Amino acid sequence: MPKAKVLYICRECGAESLQYFGRCPSCGQWNTLDEQVTSPLTTESGTRRSPRRSHLAQPLAAKPLAAIEEQAHPRSLSGFSELDRVLGGGIVVGSLVLVAGEPGIGKSTLLLQMAAQLATRQRVLYVCAEESGQQVKLRSQRLAVAVPESLYLLAETDLEIILQELAHLQPQLVIIDSIQAVYLPQLTAAPGSVSQVREGTAALMRLAKRDHISLFIVGHVTKEGAIAGPKVLEHLVDTVLYFEGDRFASHRLVRAVKNRFGASQEIGVFEMGAQGLVEVTNPSALFLGDRDPAPGTATIVACEGTRPLVVELQSLVSPTSYPSPRRTTTGIEYNRFLQILAVLEKRLGVPLSKLDAYVATSGGLTVAEPAADLGVAVAVVASFRDRWVQPHTVIIGEVGLGGQVRAVSQLELRLREAAKLGFRRAIIPHSQQCAIAGLEMCPVSRVADAIVAALAAPAP
Repeated sequence: MPKAKVLYICRECGAESLQYFGRCPSCGQWNTLDEQVTSPLTTESGTRRSPRRSHLAQPLAAKPLAAIEEQAHPRSLSGFSELDRVLGGGIVVGSLVLVAGEPGIGKSTLLLQMAAQLATRQRVLYVCAEESGQQVKLRSQRLAVAVPESLYLLAETDLEIILQELAHLQPQLVIIDSIQAVYLPQLTAAPGSVSQVREGTAALMRLAKRDHISLFIVGHVTKEGAIAGPKVLEHLVDTVLYFEGDRFASHRLVRAVKNRFGASQEIGVFEMGAQGLVEVTNPSALFLGDRDPAPGTATIVACEGTRPLVVELQSLVSPTSYPSPRRTTTGIEYNRFLQILAVLEKRLGVPLSKLDAYVATSGGLTVAEPAADLGVAVAVVASFRDRWVQPHTVIIGEVGLGGQVRAVSQLELRLREAAKLGFRRAIIPHSQQCAIAGLEMCPVSRVADAIVAALAAPAP
């Protein structure tokens, strides 16, 4: 009889170890290793399975890819076109969706509004594991949500009871709020631990695939912004949605980090109001700001998935009063900003080493792609020279370390969005040729050429 194997699993990061340590070797947390006994794979006779070689190369259960039958994935609309866009066209029947975000960002609000709209045409079960039924009822009244008869509420944390309710009610959509609060009684680990989250999600996934139930589960995030619990949780589900937003701003972003039924990195834009979350049909107008011409302001076109967004950048360069100058970014990657400043000083001779430099995006949108580099460089030089950028001009391009302007992806999509919003001139990489009606192209190969083409007369 083979011996059982003892593993120690970290409840914070899910790392496995054969030996117990007081501190997790992976994440560095103390006293987070839980013991778990696993048995090796055996046959009915109790001996370890060993593969047998066959002289005939015949598959046991595998099929050729060409022999797999095509199956359509029916979808149901959530009632929010922005959410449907992020999901790839709607909620896929039998899919498992993980929704994560910081506390108070609006996860439960969005899911309650979605459940109320879907309940008008199908049976929906909302499992509130962190709140009582009275609290959810008060929230629905505060949001003025019309509650249909087919929207059911279950305040329960025992996953076995939840699974029994699903078997009897047979809903088409289920919302679990949250996966860290439910538990399986047969496991000795505490709710929210690695084994509880992994086994609970696996049990829900098997039920969703077998009974064709669309399942939404809410996940907590750590202080670093990652989803709490084991990383395997993100591998089990079909779609991972991150709820993003600034607590000082009213808009919220829903971003698809993973999607097996659509494109990843798609975003949906919402605005939080007194009646809950409201869709923003024209996000570019939100991130453009007031479009008040000022020195140090430039306009770029960022792409989130397949959605182009016109964003206004603001920069400020001023003398420093500290021994070392300050560099501050809001919505732009900090290290990339330092790289752009180094290129401007080395290749263009702009003396920034003794000046404070600040850059921010309008609306608080985080732009991580390199296509914003050229717009950041132009905005910094415009603030340094106290010049205006030519009005109705968008700037698109990646800045290389040698001061060259590199090509970007989806250029035509970006330019069409700029032309739709009334822009008449575009500064683009010289290596990319594109023609858009109503938009004058200004191709450049160096950062210096882009700055000359973008800056207008001195500010009054």
